[in-house]
Parts: sequence; C-alpha cells; structure tokens
Amino acid sequence: MDRTTRQSGARRRGGPAGALTLALALGIGLTLTGGAGTARAAADVNVAKNAGFESGLANWTCTGGAGTVSSPVHGGTAALRAAPGGQDTARCAQTVAVKPNATYTLSAWTQGGYAYLGASGTGTTDVSTWSPGSSDWKQLTTRFTTGANTTSVTVYTHGWYGQAAYHADDVSVFGPDGGGGGDPDPVVPATPAGLTAGTVTASSVTLNWNGVSGATSYHVHRDGARVQTVSGTSATVTGLAANTSYSFQVSAANAAGESARSAAVTARTSTTPGPGPSVPRHAVTGYWQNFNNGAAVQKLRDVPAQYDIVAVSFADSTTTPGQIVFNLDPAVGYASVADFKADIAAKKAAGKSVIISVGGEKGNVTINSDASATAFANSAYALMQEYGFSGVDIDLEHGINSTYLTRALRQLSAKAGPSMVLTMAPQTIDMQSTGTEYFKTALAVKDILTVVNMQYYNSGSMLGCDGKVYSQGSVDFLTALACIQLEGGLDASQVGLGVPASPRGAGSGYVDPSVVKNALDCLTRATGCGTFKPSKTYPALRGAMTWSTNWDATAGNAWSNAVGPHVHNLP
Repeated sequence: MDRTTRQSGARRRGGPAGALTLALALGIGLTLTGGAGTARAAADVNVAKNAGFESGLANWTCTGGAGTVSSPVHGGTAALRAAPGGQDTARCAQTVAVKPNATYTLSAWTQGGYAYLGASGTGTTDVSTWSPGSSDWKQLTTRFTTGANTTSVTVYTHGWYGQAAYHADDVSVFGPDGGGGGDPDPVVPATPAGLTAGTVTASSVTLNWNGVSGATSYHVHRDGARVQTVSGTSATVTGLAANTSYSFQVSAANAAGESARSAAVTARTSTTPGPGPSVPRHAVTGYWQNFNNGAAVQKLRDVPAQYDIVAVSFADSTTTPGQIVFNLDPAVGYASVADFKADIAAKKAAGKSVIISVGGEKGNVTINSDASATAFANSAYALMQEYGFSGVDIDLEHGINSTYLTRALRQLSAKAGPSMVLTMAPQTIDMQSTGTEYFKTALAVKDILTVVNMQYYNSGSMLGCDGKVYSQGSVDFLTALACIQLEGGLDASQVGLGVPASPRGAGSGYVDPSVVKNALDCLTRATGCGTFKPSKTYPALRGAMTWSTNWDATAGNAWSNAVGPHVHNLP
C-alpha cells in the first residue's frame, strides 16, 4: 500500500505480456534429465559439480538475487533461490567438462516463477527449455551433442523480468566423463532427526524436522501409516479429529531408497474451536492512514459504516527481527492514544473489525527464522491486547518467507484464538501462481485466513487463469486474476478485490466503481463480465477492498457509497 502519492507508473513491473513471446525465443532452462526410463551408457556420469547446491554456490557463477536456501528443497538440504530484479534475470551458470562428439542429457528440478534451463557453447546446436512456473517441483529436460573439438559446455538457468523468484535443485548433465569427474550416485539417506510437533488446531498438527543430506523427499507417517510426502522439512497433517492424540514419524527418501523412520513424537489436537471472526459473509475492507500524505485526514470514528474491516496502516518494525510496534502519528489529530483506543472500541461495538496492517510500500518486517516468527507473534498479540485490534493484515511488499511467516501466523492464532481476523494484501505478481511465497502462505494458513485482498493496481499487464494477458483497469483484469486464487485453492470467501478509492490513491490501476461492481457480479452471478467468463460462479466471494478510507473521503466517499451497498447485497 502507498504511504505517499505515486506518480503514474512509478511502481509498474514488467508483466508477462512480452515474456511469453520472448521466452520462446530465449528459452533457457535449468532442468534437463533423461528420466527413469532413459538408458545411458555404463560410463555416463553427471559432469555437473555441486549439482544439488549443497555447497552453496560453489562451482556456479550467478548474477544478483541468487543464493541457497534450506526450504523448499527437492533433494538434500539446500536448493538455489534466484530472484530476478530490474534488468537482471538471476542467471546461474557452470562450465562442465565434456567429450567431443558426445551426447548429454541436461535436467534440473524447478519450482516457483518462470525458470529457464539451457546449454551454450556446445559446438553444434545450443539448446534450452523453460517452465512458466509451478507450485510443485517440476523437472526440465533437454539434450545436446558436442562438436568435434568441444571439451567444455556452459549450462545455465535463469528467471524472467518482473516475475517471481524461482528455485532450482538437483541439476544433472549425464554423459561421458570429459575428464572432470562427476557427482557421486546417491545412497540411501540417513534417518531424519529433530522431529517436533509445532502448532496444533482442532484438525491439524504441524511437524518440523532436520534436513538430511541426499534426501529428495520425506514421508510423514501417522500412527504407523504413511499419510504425506513432502520435499521440505516441515508438513501440516490435516483431517484430524479434535482433542485426539496422534503419533508421528518421518523417513527420508531418494532414488536409492527410504531411510528408517525417525523417533516418534506425540501430539494432541485442540478441542473444537469456537465461532469464527465476526466478519460478514460479504465484507468491505478499507485501509486507514496513520499518516498525512495529502489525502483527507480522518479519525477512525469518521470512517463510513460501509467498511466492515478497517486496517490501521501501518505497524512499525524494530531492530529485533520480526518484532512490530505501533506509533500513533500526531498528524492524524488524536488528542491522546486513549482517544484512539476508544475509537477502536466503538467500531468493534458497532460490529466492525479494526486490525493492524504490517508492511506497506515503505515498511518491512523480516520473518525468516523461528526466533523472528516468535517475535512477530508475541509483539502482534501484545498490540491486539493493548489497542483492542481484532487481528492483523499482512501487506509485506518486499518479499516474504512462507515457511516462517506461516509459523508466525499460527503462533499468533494460537494466542489470539479463533476470533482473530487475518487478511492479506499481496501485489498481483505475488499471486500469479500457487508457487509464489505469498500464495503458499495463504494456502498454508487457509484454516485461519479471513480474506486475501490482492492489489489490482500499480502492476501493469498480468496473466489470467486462462493463460491470457490482461491489462489492468478492466473487468477482465479483475475477474481473470481473481480466478487464479479461486482455482488455486482459496475458498471464495477468502478472495476480495483490492482497488484504489480514487485516481489519486495509486499511480495506476484505478477503475470506476461501476467496473468493480461488474467484476463482483461476474464472479458471483455470471453477469457484467467482459471477454473473460469464469467457468462457474462464486457466490461466496468475500467482497472488495480499497486503498484508502482517506482517499475515499477525499473524493466524497464516492467509492464506499457505490461499492459498499453492492458488496453487502451480493448473493
């Protein structure tokens, strides 16, 4: 969300509009492999070194935005994470030793945003392949033949301009040894250690364990039966009975086989939760500015009754990673903090939810460890207790770590209880696929999530769920992008349309309230659609959000007066 008025296009990102065409021309791939059924000569080896990134970026040359992570991984304990930025596609390359006049199979596993894999300097025809992104690990494969005098080839991977970060792991370049040797064949991994039970709900238990070198997957066992297979070092087992004790174990696996099961850990689910958040079936969310940027300055009491959820913008970070505080800005005109708290209490008495928003355009909170996750949960809960906030809004626009943000939100939920309101406001690029960190977080906390109000502005053109590119500012842009979330696993009640309240509220992407109403009708009633028509209707769609109540007030509350009643009258 904007803390200041942006100039048109100030926050535009290069969307995939041109990427699809250019990708076909520049297709670069990272994962190429022969597959289980491909026969190879006995002497063939994987001539790539540090193919699983277990030794960081050793043997690889990468441009900015690249590093290794411990989660998610396809195998072992590490994987490449590379984030394109500006004119940098986050390219990682390695020169491998090859034999002349020989054929090699190149492969790798990728996850996340656009990923390209290829080989250059082959002496014959250079090759490449690519993936438009995937929420699961996907293997890319291609082959190349070396020239008569070729003794080295460069293999590489990269992402694409303006797209989400990609992950890559377990690269292989199988063929005759060119003199440099290769990575050894896998052996059965060791038994996982450190299994612990984390957050529990009435129907789920979250498990965490230590990674095992050489493992490509982990099997989760409940009461002796395998119930889940994951690639990372955590899992949430769902579908459990309330107030029931379960025993869990984990084993590690790769192509060579499966390890013995870990020591068992026991966890008991909580009792059946009480009623959910007191948010209407169809709700309007508005961000209230705790600063003066030229929009109308207002107190919470001045926010129109059409708003069901009011997100106070924003919390501030501290020098302690993950920790947040709130500082009431004198510019908004409150005589005291007590007066502000009284307004929150009055809104809640009127049936509204007032929540604290974390992040925004200039704000950021780092949650990338267990310690920072706990610091966030503790400090956010402290603010809820001190001010009377009903929950939190996640509006982090500078990147998130889904693993630790999920842990933080679950810890907070365990403290606050089932009435906590949890909203999110990702940018369009953050919800293009279920493999993005934001989407993964939303799905991981689906059982406690109230609504995701994606920001349909300041983004440029984006892909819809039908694979077509749509320009912002149209009914099609709103409906085709909402469709990605609706088909990607979120419940319709957890999807809202986030738009600016006035042309001054954002640099680009403002649409007339009539367009918002048409989009809502298209998604819920199959009327008012543009060229894109959803395959079915979603009558439970939560509603709409706007930045901000202040910019709405500046324009005479035209947005809430038009969109509010329409949302509340949805089926």
